[in-house]
Amino acid sequence: MPAKHAPKHIAVAGNIGAGKTTLTSLLAKHYSWQPHFEDVDHNPYLTDFYEDMQRWSFNLQVYFLNHRLQQLLDIRAGKETVVQDRTIYEDAHIFAPNLYDMGLMTKRDFDNYTSLFGTLTQMVNPPDLLIYLKASIPKLVDQIQMRGRDYEENIRLDYLKRLNGFYERWITGYTAGPLLIVDVDQLDFTTREEDFADVVRRIDGLLFGLF
Repeated sequence: MPAKHAPKHIAVAGNIGAGKTTLTSLLAKHYSWQPHFEDVDHNPYLTDFYEDMQRWSFNLQVYFLNHRLQQLLDIRAGKETVVQDRTIYEDAHIFAPNLYDMGLMTKRDFDNYTSLFGTLTQMVNPPDLLIYLKASIPKLVDQIQMRGRDYEENIRLDYLKRLNGFYERWITGYTAGPLLIVDVDQLDFTTREEDFADVVRRIDGLLFGLF
């Protein structure tokens, strides 16, 4: 159902390399929304994590949880409509369970993290609109290689595949609010203006009832 109030929080979700940062930037410019990006450049754990996932998995997930909770509190306290690059829910429903299933996070750490997430999310509301960028593994790999981040060179293919599986299960069961699925294998909103316009039309329909 369309949001019954002026939207304040739009979130962009998707696997590594799906195009979240790009779409967040485009939407912020188009709608004059305030963008909140994932701060990968100042993350003190990311490089260590990709070099030794088992050692740094819990530290990384707690860092992300804290960072995104602060973003949500800032959104609630502010007056601007915000479009957010990645959500707090992805950490708990995709990344942490995947690390645990792969044996890269201990049960003790996973249980601790899950309990912390449950406590903290009682303080926040779901987004007015969740935009999920759906992408195949070849598309993700192409876009990861294209942007050339050094710390992503060690990402394993099986890691991306497992994340995609968790994403699909999460999105299939998502009922917290309006949801828009964008297939980035079919829509190139980065370089094709008509494809971006199609995404905007669909957002307008969900948020404002405009078609």
